[in-house]
Amino acid sequence: MEHWYAIYTRPRHEKKVYDLLVEKNQEVFLPLVTRVRLWKDRKKKVEMPLFNSYLFVRFDYKDRFDILHTKGVVKIVNFKGEPAIVPDWQIEQVKKMVEKAQTIRLEDYMRIGQQVEVVEGPFKGMRGAVKMIKGEQRLLLTIDGIMQTISVEIDMAMIKKLQGTTE
Repeated sequence: MEHWYAIYTRPRHEKKVYDLLVEKNQEVFLPLVTRVRLWKDRKKKVEMPLFNSYLFVRFDYKDRFDILHTKGVVKIVNFKGEPAIVPDWQIEQVKKMVEKAQTIRLEDYMRIGQQVEVVEGPFKGMRGAVKMIKGEQRLLLTIDGIMQTISVEIDMAMIKKLQGTTE
């Protein structure tokens, strides 16, 4: 059965690994964000991986050796000896955040917080936790498989509390 797995790559090899896996007809997701990079003589907008050294591949785990033998792949992320499966809904939410957010950023990994659902706007249907960070209300999405959290700015009028969640 196919699942999304987090793949850990050599530093700064995410795009190369992405290209090699696409050549192997794998379903691959590499979340990229546009950032302005400053050099002494110029500024340039560059697309950079949202998660350094990570990308996501959808495959049947019994076919993992084809993935692992791809140049630049270090390992499939594991926890306690088990491969870290990333749920489809988390991949879909990251895709939506990357496509529609100019304010996306990495946050400290977290597991607690009020769970909410966005009921209108470009992130409608997304679920996550809300937190006030540096004076901004932000919707946080935690990817447990790689122990990373990302956030986007959110208007509190566009969310509703999910039932049965903790404060």
